[in-house]
Formats: sequence, structure tokens, C-alpha cells
Amino acid sequence: MVESIKLTKRQEEIIQIVKMNGPIPGKDIAEMLSLTRATLRPDLSILTKVGNLEARPRVGYYYNTDGETKEYIDWFANHLVNEYKAHPIVIKKSTSVYDAIVQIFLKDVGTLYAVNQKGYLAGVISRKDLLRASIGNRNLHDLPVSVIMTRMPNVMTIKPEVSLLDAATMMIDYHIDSLPVVQEVEQKPNTYTVIGRITKTTISRAFLEMANQ
Repeated sequence: MVESIKLTKRQEEIIQIVKMNGPIPGKDIAEMLSLTRATLRPDLSILTKVGNLEARPRVGYYYNTDGETKEYIDWFANHLVNEYKAHPIVIKKSTSVYDAIVQIFLKDVGTLYAVNQKGYLAGVISRKDLLRASIGNRNLHDLPVSVIMTRMPNVMTIKPEVSLLDAATMMIDYHIDSLPVVQEVEQKPNTYTVIGRITKTTISRAFLEMANQ
């Protein structure tokens, strides 16, 4: 494996040219930089060896995204849910649908987590659940969220020590927008306290942080 090296200003310019114009012959890169092909050849050789560029005969140079993609994957695999979890919005399962609708808009979230009398996760209520409940003629003040929520143990949860990569994979695979971050209670099956939440917005913010770094 080739170690990372610090690129020169000219090498960075070459990469940008290839990103914008690739595949592009070496002679065209030389012309755009007002250099001879002989002068440019060592830089192209270095960039090819370290994996920034790839060359194809009679085609030219093109930018190699494999290394960049692996870097992104490694970053998400090495950062944990616990580092990025947001504060969970928790309500009692006896809360009315009307009050849940108020909470979901006041807090500007897509999902609420319902807990039982002991404070353990009992279910999840999404905006879609609340929308479906509000379409009928029922009195939303008298209808508890426990009637419309997705109940345990049918709720997808995630532990704080899981990677962001696994969290993102779960949300994509199961077509969900939010995961409650939980801790197990005295090793009781399907009994959890909610300590946070991970959402698609959380993943997007982590991606921006990585890009800025």
C-alpha cells in the first residue's frame, strides 16, 4: 500500500484538470498548464502510482475515485453513533395524538418515541402515523398514541457503540428515517431506555464534517 504524500500545487492542479476533463491525454494536460510533456511526466507518474489518477492507453488519464470512496467508508466505519446522536423527543404512550402532533411540529422532528410508565421504550410514532390518524373523524384529544404507534418489539433500535456506517445501512435497508439509540435494561429482552436518536439528517451532518476535515 502506497503511503499518503503531500501533493505539490502543480499536482493538485493536474488532479483538478483531470476531474473536470477526464479522460484526457497527457499532451492536453501539458497544454492547459503551459508545460512540456517531459516536464509533466514525473508528476503524472507520481499521481498514477499513489492512486489519484489512472491511465488508459489511447484514452488518457482519469480520476480514480476508489481511494476517495474507501476513505469515506473508513471514516464512517470508525465513528460511532454515540458521538453523533441527537437528543430524543420522548412522550408517554398515553399521550393523545393531538398533543403528539403539537410536539412533532414544535420540536421539528420526524419521529417521536413513546415510553411506558417505567420510562422504557414502548413504541415509535412517525409523521405518517399521525397524518393517518388525523384523516379520520375521531377525536384526536381522546386517542392515545399507543393505538397508532409501532410497538415493541417491532421497533428498529441501535446501540451507541455501533458505527455510523452500520446506522446508515440500517436506515437504507429498512426504509426508515430515524433510529432510537438505546441502552439495554438489566439484560432484559426488548427492554430499553432511550438515550438518543440517529436520523438521516444526523448522517448528512456527519458527512459534511468529514468533508470539511
